Amino acid sequence: MFKDFKEVITKNTQETVKLGKEFAQNVKGGDIICLKGGLGAGKTTFTQGFLKTLGAEGALTSPTFIVMKKYSLKKNSYKVKNIYHIDTYRVESEDILDLGWKELIGNKENIIIIEWPEKIKNIIPFRAVWLNFELIDKDRRRVSFISR
Repeated sequence: MFKDFKEVITKNTQETVKLGKEFAQNVKGGDIICLKGGLGAGKTTFTQGFLKTLGAEGALTSPTFIVMKKYSLKKNSYKVKNIYHIDTYRVESEDILDLGWKELIGNKENIIIIEWPEKIKNIIPFRAVWLNFELIDKDRRRVSFISR
């Protein structure tokens, strides 16, 4: 799926958005993408590029205080109908399970993007793709594929 991706250093916000757009071109329905990294590391910026590429509309912001945002997509070539953007910074696995987690991850027409996935690692399927975001300095970020 994302086998060619190892590590990238982005030099500004635009490059982080572009990386999200490029990553989105490799998705298929049923993907779970875990974005690990500290505050300001670029997770939401990456996600904005990802969402734009797949046709998500509206305010593409982190669901920090609402936990989960659903983006219903119009017809696209990716066979994806919904993207769920989940921020688990303030919740635990039980909270996510109560939101219908098993149904969400079981539907091949969904893509799930999780920020702070380490908080719910015990319920994330092994097939998930994990990316680590590291803030190098004010502008640069290191984004790398990590094994679970």
